[in-house]
Amino acid sequence: MTFQFNAYSTPLVFGFVQGWLYAILFWIRGWRQERLSDWLLGWILVGSSFGIWEYMLGFGGVEILWQELEFFPRSLGLLFPPLCYFYLRSQLDVEFRWRGKDGLHALPFILDTSYHLLVYSQGSQFVEHWEKAIHYPYQVGEVVFWLYNLSFSYYFYRSFELYSTYRQWSTHQFSDIDRVSFRWFRNFMLALSVSQFVSLLMTSLGHWLLLSFWQDWWDKLFDVCLIYYLSIAGYAQAQLSDHLHFRPSLTPSLPLPSSTRSSTSPPPDLRAVLVAFMEREKPYLEPDLTLISLARRLQTNSSILSQVINTELDKNFNDFINAYRIAEFNQALLDPQNAYLSQFGIAQNCGFNSKATFNRAYRKLMHQTPTQFAKQVMGGSWDRPID
Repeated sequence: MTFQFNAYSTPLVFGFVQGWLYAILFWIRGWRQERLSDWLLGWILVGSSFGIWEYMLGFGGVEILWQELEFFPRSLGLLFPPLCYFYLRSQLDVEFRWRGKDGLHALPFILDTSYHLLVYSQGSQFVEHWEKAIHYPYQVGEVVFWLYNLSFSYYFYRSFELYSTYRQWSTHQFSDIDRVSFRWFRNFMLALSVSQFVSLLMTSLGHWLLLSFWQDWWDKLFDVCLIYYLSIAGYAQAQLSDHLHFRPSLTPSLPLPSSTRSSTSPPPDLRAVLVAFMEREKPYLEPDLTLISLARRLQTNSSILSQVINTELDKNFNDFINAYRIAEFNQALLDPQNAYLSQFGIAQNCGFNSKATFNRAYRKLMHQTPTQFAKQVMGGSWDRPID
């Protein structure tokens, strides 16, 4: 049986091969670096590839799925949404491991797959009879389709909730939140949701306009773009040098409710010790400074230190550290010995490792740009380069 390459099948072939190729690369990297998230992203790419192979083979003139393998399970289906959710969890917590109850998330997929395998195992004649008498008349496929969409909505909501909680938590843990902000996840979830919308749109148009197999493939072409994006951007996603441990059920470094502060009251002199240490040792000059590392140097608990910063200094950890960095920057900017440095060059010496982070933090604290500050203090023109 010869595969026919044409304008319809060829793009899908490229997407299918791309998905499997990068899935293998993710699995190899996940095995070498013991990274569960890479294993899961590899399976997400496999799931996306299986989402287009029916059309790929159909356009290529290969009928094996509708002849020898009719009713055989041919996609990850209901397993795909929880895979995406657990991928996010495994990235935010490197110690995340499967537990027994996590298997419940795969139960709909297991039931659907078992149903197909049971019918398929009875032989081709039984499959044909079952489809005509049960599967199509009772719209079992439609039920599974809408169950998938409900599952996707549910896990998307849980993923968005997890990511939102993480973003709040990260400001109390890291001095450089861009390094751990995982914009990739925002784009990851956005890409998946757009893909789901396009799929629903094409399904609706297909029912309404009675589109043929050759006319309703545009969502599959979009899925090819999705595979390329997830594979390339996902593989290039910077991995943290420090192990990240975010568990939404355990966030002691967020501001504590007033009812619980009495039992975790910080030492009365911790604020003074903290301020003195910051001025003397200048740990804020380290771009990768975290709440845990600072608490360790002060020989205190990170939860207690966070409480001091949140309640007594009225800042989150990120703003607290950036305030020192910007004060250091303002002094260095006006120092003639730094005249050969650009503004960002000085900012890097003060603990910033991203121009976007520096500009955002400076405007938030100073309500103006560094150039406006320099002109205001020095008067006259100021032509120090930014880059």
